Amino acid sequence: MPLKGIRVLDFGRYIAGPYCAALLADYGADVIRIEAPGGNDDRYTVPVAADGSGAMFMQMNRAKRCLTLKPGSAEGREVVRRLVATADVVVANLPHDALVKLDLDFDSLSAINPRIILATASAFGSDGPLARRVGFDAVGQAMSGTVHLTGTADQPYRAQVNYVDFGTALHCAFGVMVALRERETTGKGQCVSGSLLGTALAMSNALTIDHALNAIDRPPIGNRSFSSGPTDIFRTRDGWIVTQIVGGAIFARWAALVGRPELIDDPLYKSDILRGDNGEELSAIMQTWCIARRSADAIAELGAARVPAAPVLRPGEALAQPQVAAMAIVEPVAYPGAAGEIPVIRAPISLSASAKVGAVRAPQVGEHSDAILAEVGYDADAIAALRAAKII
Repeated sequence: MPLKGIRVLDFGRYIAGPYCAALLADYGADVIRIEAPGGNDDRYTVPVAADGSGAMFMQMNRAKRCLTLKPGSAEGREVVRRLVATADVVVANLPHDALVKLDLDFDSLSAINPRIILATASAFGSDGPLARRVGFDAVGQAMSGTVHLTGTADQPYRAQVNYVDFGTALHCAFGVMVALRERETTGKGQCVSGSLLGTALAMSNALTIDHALNAIDRPPIGNRSFSSGPTDIFRTRDGWIVTQIVGGAIFARWAALVGRPELIDDPLYKSDILRGDNGEELSAIMQTWCIARRSADAIAELGAARVPAAPVLRPGEALAQPQVAAMAIVEPVAYPGAAGEIPVIRAPISLSASAKVGAVRAPQVGEHSDAILAEVGYDADAIAALRAAKII
């Protein structure tokens, strides 16, 4: 495995930290999730198993081992010190003050192990007037301009999927790999810092560049796009489909398909931006075409014409698609007390010469505590004493 021999201590919570560590685990890193005795709050979001472990937890913490610990206690600090001495990476999406309080800040960690890499993510970064404030995914979405452009003028909408959290995790995992590569040269670790606001702004940067240079305050336009058309969601006889018409060639194929070839040379629609400006008219044409068809028939005709389109599926339909089965990205794992196998999707990439580790379920609370502590020098009596004192 590409990351075999890399040990990661995961103090992360919810998505930005844990998903970063999960990506490293997919390719062979030994990731130790450190939770409070009894489990962290993020373990129990949307329960799917008898012990209360949740759907998000199953995805975020696959292939990890779990150590329960009170890291702020004297005994817990000693456990952390021993673990850090054996580790390559610490992941902790905690506020900077909390990192300092727990001796998980980079200065404290590197004093123990100069080769350590700390990956941390905050809501707003380490500097500026909001640096000490906390936040979740929706905060980044709202402050990046994207929520304003989603929905209508009367009601903005945030995305239900936490793309800012996932994007921050991806950026942090990329930063960890860069830092590991640099360590091969210098022998020293460094701090990798990400933020939700930074990720959200990076993902919406084209929108802010547009405003900065064109000085246009674009209004929300529902599911349409200001830079292409007809890009929208359309009702069919039995459901909904989406199209995304980008580029003159695709627009010409679409116009021919819907029986409106004269639109190809219409000056109102001669570019993507003009098609976006006049997208309401194009969407009306497409809606008339769609409502006469069932979704499957509309998708078949659009696909044959090489026009990008897809059905709008419910979450319960998403994994049942033949295309998903052909991609082989769903890797079911059994978890004690779950009603069935957990359909986990790991890093959705493949390397031509390197495989991911075999699919492994998320850990139960404290499942590997004894084994992990034994690896850093604790004998059975010392482990029993820590458990009796409720440190683990």
